[in-house]
Amino acid sequence: MPQLNSYMTMPLIAILRGITNDEVVDVTAALIEEGFTMIEVPLNSPNAVESIRRIVAAFGDKALIGAGTVLTVEQVDAVAAVGGKLIVSPNMNPAVIKRTKELGMISAPGVATPTELFAAIEAGADAAKAFPADAIPPSTVKAWTSVAPKGYPILAVGGIHAGNMADYLRAGAVGFGIGSNLYKPGKTVAEVRAVAKDMIQTISAL
Repeated sequence: MPQLNSYMTMPLIAILRGITNDEVVDVTAALIEEGFTMIEVPLNSPNAVESIRRIVAAFGDKALIGAGTVLTVEQVDAVAAVGGKLIVSPNMNPAVIKRTKELGMISAPGVATPTELFAAIEAGADAAKAFPADAIPPSTVKAWTSVAPKGYPILAVGGIHAGNMADYLRAGAVGFGIGSNLYKPGKTVAEVRAVAKDMIQTISAL
């Protein structure tokens, strides 16, 4: 069973929203070469499950790979069927968390309030995703970490870039999901690599 902590040596999840099957392997290769250890393909991307299957086949022994925007138990099953091990959601759905853990996968649901945070913890989620982070200031994350179980991982996702990582880390967040600032449709592999390199350097220096 995968353990989140074993991948958190580089606490960044690459969110490849909108990526296509044809480019996903090359983009993922560049990200892993630069130091990313966690890759998420949101399920509202074109043929997302096929993209996940391809990068699991190519890099499943090198990175934690899975899906984002997972809303249903059936979607959890589909990701598990192609070897995905990470389930990230924009919301806190206890049924999705339960099924994720039944299948031995890592669960990171989205939360926006203390009530949702504690419901996610009670349901068995491995980490909580403060989402969207650009609407959840570091002061709020600090308040959450002061009442959550000691060491419970909170990831900041949504609007994260090299310029605001330090504020969230000081508040107690342990990692980040990086979406459109890293990848969006139309970006070349070289452009993605350049941003990845900058983000790795930034967080490594903090």
